[in-house]
Amino acid sequence: MGGDSPEREVSLASGAAVAEAFREGGYEASPVDVTFTGRFPARPIWDVLNSELLEADVWFLCLHGGFGENGGLQALLEEKGVPYTGSGPLASMLAMDKWMSKKLFMSEGIPVPDGMLVGPGEDGRILEEIGLPCVVKPRSQGSTVGLSVVRCEGEIKKGMEFAGAYGDVLAERFITGRDLTVAILGEEALPAVEVHPKHEVYDYTCKYTPGMSEYTVPAELPEETADALKEHALKAFKVLGCRDFGRVDFRMDTEGGTYCLEVNTLPGMTSTSLVPKAARAAGISFPELVERIARMAVERR
Repeated sequence: MGGDSPEREVSLASGAAVAEAFREGGYEASPVDVTFTGRFPARPIWDVLNSELLEADVWFLCLHGGFGENGGLQALLEEKGVPYTGSGPLASMLAMDKWMSKKLFMSEGIPVPDGMLVGPGEDGRILEEIGLPCVVKPRSQGSTVGLSVVRCEGEIKKGMEFAGAYGDVLAERFITGRDLTVAILGEEALPAVEVHPKHEVYDYTCKYTPGMSEYTVPAELPEETADALKEHALKAFKVLGCRDFGRVDFRMDTEGGTYCLEVNTLPGMTSTSLVPKAARAAGISFPELVERIARMAVERR
């Protein structure tokens, strides 16, 4: 847990919650705050990878964003033969790359918002090919870090600079409507959750500030729509090659059409995060959820 990405604080909260859940279940758990760059007063990953922790039954990854979620750490753990939770290196990399994952979703017939990669000075392309309103965001970040909803031409440059601070920039058509998410556990899609953020989008503030979002669990959807959403979530999860657990985010427009935004391979895992909320709706307690995820990793050993 921890790491060096903009989602560090969320990661620490996830790690603490998962450790407590293991202890509630009668297991020993050792939270380890790691750094990949030395920017934070945490244990260097190279030290951890050459320590007694290699003998642990399983590493439960609670890193969000950056090297901990983009496949880098997963590749190192594969090389060491360490059993770890979540998707492997390639699936993690594809899920973090919003442009590549969009292409793969389209190949499976999963609806996605129109979008394109844009560079500096390409404001006109956004207006011509995407139109307004649109979303401008980094190609490879999580938790809506660097994301802007652009409603007028004068905001495009500012949005591109904001997203560009994190790398390549992706522009997408903004889908007016509802925020929905489907958690995946193994081969099962859990009940959909609807998010009611105080802001126009479910941004970083709404995700992690108490009182800034409300939730309907399970989401109030016609049975046919709920089933289709689960089907698309499983397809998106599988086309990227994901495993164990994850979360697939959607927007639903005012006419009931759903659009897949992304797959999160290491979603938030506090007791109030979206995946645990969906699990509770399916009758799965937080300690049971954590144990089931860990067992999947152990069984691959």
